[in-house]
Amino acid sequence: MNWRAMYAIYRFEMARAWRTMMQSIVAPVISTSLYFIVFGTAIGGRINQIDGVSYGAFIVPGLVMLSLLTQSIANASFGIYFPKFTGTIYEVLSAPVSYFEIVLSYVGAAATKSIILGTIMLITAAFFVPLRIDHPAWMLLFLMLTAFTFSLFGFIIGLWADNFEKLQFVPMLIITPLAFLGGSFYSVNMLPPFWQTVTLFNPVVYLISGFRWSFYGIADVNVGVSLGMTLLFLALCLGVVGWIFRTGYRLKP
Repeated sequence: MNWRAMYAIYRFEMARAWRTMMQSIVAPVISTSLYFIVFGTAIGGRINQIDGVSYGAFIVPGLVMLSLLTQSIANASFGIYFPKFTGTIYEVLSAPVSYFEIVLSYVGAAATKSIILGTIMLITAAFFVPLRIDHPAWMLLFLMLTAFTFSLFGFIIGLWADNFEKLQFVPMLIITPLAFLGGSFYSVNMLPPFWQTVTLFNPVVYLISGFRWSFYGIADVNVGVSLGMTLLFLALCLGVVGWIFRTGYRLKP
C-alpha cells in the first residue's frame, strides 16, 4: 500500500472541504436546523407522538440521513469529476498508485466529511429536541456504512458524468425524492397497505429505518434486513467501480 500517496490525495480533498467551509459544513447544518424548527416545532406541535417518540425527535434520524446521503454523493462526485474536467486525473492515473488506493483515498475523504457533518447535525439536533440513542454502536455503524457506501456511489457518478448537469442529475432528481419518500418525516406504517408495499421498493427506506432503530429501538423494517440491504448496495458499488477501472470507462480519452 502506498500510504504516502493515499494520504496526499486524502489531505488534498480534506483541505478543499476546509476552504469551502460555508458550503460544505455550515450551509447543510443551517438547512437542517430550519427543518428542525419548521417540522419539529410548527408541525410537531400538532402531532403528539409516533410510536412513543415525539415528532421532533422522530424526524432527527431521517433528516441526518437525508443530509448524509446528499452530501456524501456531492462530495465524492465533485472530488473525482473536477480532476477529470481539468485533465489532472491522468497525473493521478499515471502515478505509482493502484486503483484501489485511488478509490479509497477519494471515497475515504468524502465519507470523512459526511461523518463530520452528520455528527455536527446530531449535536445541533440535541438543542432542539430531546434526543436519545439506545444503540450507539449500531448508530455509528449505520452512519459510517452509509457515508462510505454513498460516497462510493457518488464516486461512480463523478466518473460517469461528462458535464456539470449530469453531476447534479442523480442527487437532485433521484436520491433527494427517494429520501423524502423513504420515511424521513413519517413512519411507513402510517401509510395504507398498498403504499407500504410500494415503499419497500425504495432502498432509502432501509437506511432510514435502521438508523432510526439505533436511536429509539423502533423501525419500519427489521434492522437485520436494513443492514443487509446497505451491505448489498455497497457490494454493488464496489463491483461497478472495479468494472470502471478495469475497462477504463469514461477514464480513457
